[in-house]
Amino acid sequence: MKAAIYERFEAPLSVQDVRDPVAKSDGIVLKVEATGVCRSDWHGWMGNDPDIRLPHVPGHEMAGIIAELGKDVSGWTVGDRVTLPFVCGCGRCAQCASGNQQVCDHQSQPGFTHWGSYAQFVAVDYAETNLVALPDEIDFVTAASLGCRFATSYRATIAQGKLTEGQWIAVYGCGGVGLSAIMIARAVGAHIVAIDISDGALALAGEIGADHCVQAKSENDVSAAVRDLSSGGVHVSIDALGSETTCINSINSLRKRGRHVQVGLMVGGDENPALPMHRVIANELQILGSHGMQAHQYEHMLQMIVDGRLNPQQLIRRKIDLQAAAQGMSREDHLSSPGVTIIDRFD
Repeated sequence: MKAAIYERFEAPLSVQDVRDPVAKSDGIVLKVEATGVCRSDWHGWMGNDPDIRLPHVPGHEMAGIIAELGKDVSGWTVGDRVTLPFVCGCGRCAQCASGNQQVCDHQSQPGFTHWGSYAQFVAVDYAETNLVALPDEIDFVTAASLGCRFATSYRATIAQGKLTEGQWIAVYGCGGVGLSAIMIARAVGAHIVAIDISDGALALAGEIGADHCVQAKSENDVSAAVRDLSSGGVHVSIDALGSETTCINSINSLRKRGRHVQVGLMVGGDENPALPMHRVIANELQILGSHGMQAHQYEHMLQMIVDGRLNPQQLIRRKIDLQAAAQGMSREDHLSSPGVTIIDRFD
């Protein structure tokens, strides 16, 4: 098969002919029809993920067709149209038993724990626990945009943030995760403040439903601006970028008993931010993490897409081939331009 591969961290990727993956007894091989280009792929390429072993094929947001079944897999057949979360739960540990496969003790993550979906085929472990059947109404490109950013935002906003109609939410960072959160918040009838340093990203945020857009470079005190716009602070704030600045500003944007949800990865010098714990204590704030979404929770989100209440396809701004994805990993504009990029050609 053809795959985009890197031999060293921060080294250029090249498209190579490599051996096809083989399904484990409890897994499948997926013929990849579309896969997302995500900032997490860049973090892995930079060497920020300890699970990656070189050489490596990135990619963790995927949709396609089952090409091979492991001998112990039941309930699925070759040719089924499927997608999956980026965190694959084992189905056997205490976390999975409680329904929290997104924090499985023995999780598998294509594109991190093993080769990913910047390829014509990818191995998926623990198939019965993790596969999600695709409704006929949802095409592969749209489905590939769900696997990390959209599904993660859905759980962060609805399950962790507990956002409801009429509440205020602030979204820090209007990349794929942030834009998804804005779309989901609009669908539930919330009031939305979007924050970014990119005028293009803010324009897209306004296009898909943000009530207010804050240009962070133009504000001396971003969190104060958010509190003013939301009449005293937001009920929920999401850091969709992952930096000490956005994390702290997100917490400082909350009204009393508000909920901060950290989605953006905190790496390098941002791993241990100096949080404003005096405000957390005095205002009884909640600080929550969000790490993907379980396969068994996809049904409601998919139905909202089928019904037209959610339109993740609006976020897809570029469709590229595998060669362009390989060449783009080291380019600054590869991940900084607004919207979502999907690989949909692998020849």
